[in-house]
Amino acid sequence: MYSHSNDNGPASIHSKCPFTIEVQGDGTVDAAPDQAVVVLGAITEGPVLQTAQNENAQIVTDIIESLLELNIPKENIQTNDFRIEIQYDYKDGEQIFRGYKVTHLLQITIDKVEETGIVIDTAVSSGANTVTSVQFTLADPAPYENEALTLAVRNARQKAETIAAALRVNLAAVPCEVQELPRAAGPIPFAAALQMQSAATPIEPGQLTIAASVRVWYLFG
Repeated sequence: MYSHSNDNGPASIHSKCPFTIEVQGDGTVDAAPDQAVVVLGAITEGPVLQTAQNENAQIVTDIIESLLELNIPKENIQTNDFRIEIQYDYKDGEQIFRGYKVTHLLQITIDKVEETGIVIDTAVSSGANTVTSVQFTLADPAPYENEALTLAVRNARQKAETIAAALRVNLAAVPCEVQELPRAAGPIPFAAALQMQSAATPIEPGQLTIAASVRVWYLFG
């Protein structure tokens, strides 16, 4: 009996399929993102909490109104984070009250990725002073995930056939077991530089890579 492990681990006998070749298959598909998610907002500070909070609320209100004027649907604008923090200075080991910091971040879903730079510039012009992330995604990733999974299964089959040929054994047409492995995390957000420019801030969405992996056990004889 023989078991082949593709992750450089020790060979083992599969409990369900003792006479098997074990392989891992991988598949990737590139896709152009069709949606952007931007997190931006306002940070205000001051010695009086009510003043800092009112200033922050006015800025966020102005940002939302400016985005609605860009025809961003209201349901695509939601609060991502809101917090009030006490600020201190430290002098000679002594904690000295400095004021309050109010942070209100909005998450904006943009259905037209080419307008991402315009949305950021519009928000900044309306008072936004922090942009924490810009993430490009797919509105419907399922077709690409399924394609990547299909490629992963085919890749596993090719590896198993190569091993079977080297061993001069016959490989079963249908695998004994197929296990989909956990997917990697989604697209990694990148920080957007906050710069006021006469032209729209250039934001390049690039390509997304959708990956899938499977572990497959093939009977052989």
